[in-house]
Order: sequence, then structure tokens, then C-alpha cells
Amino acid sequence: MYNLPHFKEKDPQIVIEFMKQHPFAMLIGSADNKSYATQIPLLFEERDNKMILIGHMMRKQDHQKAFEKNPDVLVVFTGPHTYVSATWYNNPQQASTWNYMSVHARGAIKFLDEKGLEDALRKLSLHYENNNPHSSTIFDNLSEEYRRPMMKSIVAFEIEINTIENVFKLSQNRDRESYHHIMDKLASQEEDGRKIAEEMRKREEKLFDK
Repeated sequence: MYNLPHFKEKDPQIVIEFMKQHPFAMLIGSADNKSYATQIPLLFEERDNKMILIGHMMRKQDHQKAFEKNPDVLVVFTGPHTYVSATWYNNPQQASTWNYMSVHARGAIKFLDEKGLEDALRKLSLHYENNNPHSSTIFDNLSEEYRRPMMKSIVAFEIEINTIENVFKLSQNRDRESYHHIMDKLASQEEDGRKIAEEMRKREEKLFDK
């Protein structure tokens, strides 16, 4: 991970909230000298002073087999990102760059039994249906005839997080005039550019004296 202090978000709650807001993450592991990666929706939970990620995947696929051999995993959460042209700087004779936000969580994955799978599916489906107990697609509202065959093909897991790193690279290393110019340029762009501009605006007061 890009590891420069001025590109780090120092508030752990902001980092956790970022993970919650960008739950479709990349789950990465390795076994037998091969790397394996799966994009997967995850649910963040704090339990007994531990940070837990909950999810499920297809059973008996390469990713499950690899993680059973080596439970150490990396989970990458990514948010909006955008190109930043050096022509927007006070001194344009520099390399252009990319602004982005990313969180890397490392931990150990543990596969769950059938009861754990039921609990995980219940939590995940309810969470992503905005806690609507009347939704037809939450676990408890699905028919037994549908649930049982589906559950045979998937396996639930939990990841206990042991370290979290982040990069919130948002032009913090630029002078104030360049910073404002970058924000203005990004605010006039498509969705990702506007989101990055808004994130920069939130941090402006802490970067520069009023």
C-alpha cells in the first residue's frame, strides 16, 4: 500500500465508516504459490471488542479451497477515484496523478457451519434490504424449498480483522491555490470526480489556516 503519512486518514471511525459504505470488496488470499481474489459483499460487525467481516461464497471453488489451506487474507475496500492533471497545479511542470481512497483489512478467515450460514444469510439479507422485515428476499421470508438447495451450494465465513491500513490520497501535498483549483475542476466532472471534490472540501479546513 502507498504509505505516506500525509495521505493517511487518522480517524479510525471514518475508516470504518468507509468500509461500511463500500462493502463490495476484493477478498484476496494465496495458497500453493498462487493468488486468489474474489469480489464479494461483506458486512462489518463489532463484537466482543473485535472487528468482524461476514460474507458467503460458492462452496468447493478455488477460493474456498485456497482459504482453507491458508486462512490469512487481505480485504481491499475501494471508493471513488479520479485522474488529477498536473495542468491544474500552480506549477504544471510535474507529473499528473490519481486521487483515490482505499482501505486494506487483514485477518484470518474462518468458515462456518450450517447454523452459522443461516445466521450470516439472515444478517446479510436483512442489512442489504435496509432492515425491512417484510421484504420477500430476506432469509426468513424465503421458502424452505428455495433455501435448502441454495444453502448446499454456498458457505459462510467470518474474518476477524487484525490490522487496517488506509490511503486517502486527496491532494493533501498541494499548496492551497492548487488544492482549490483541483477541487473546482473535479466538482465539474462526473460522479467520481464530484465525490472526490467533496471529500477534499471536508478536509480543507484542517489542511490550511483560515
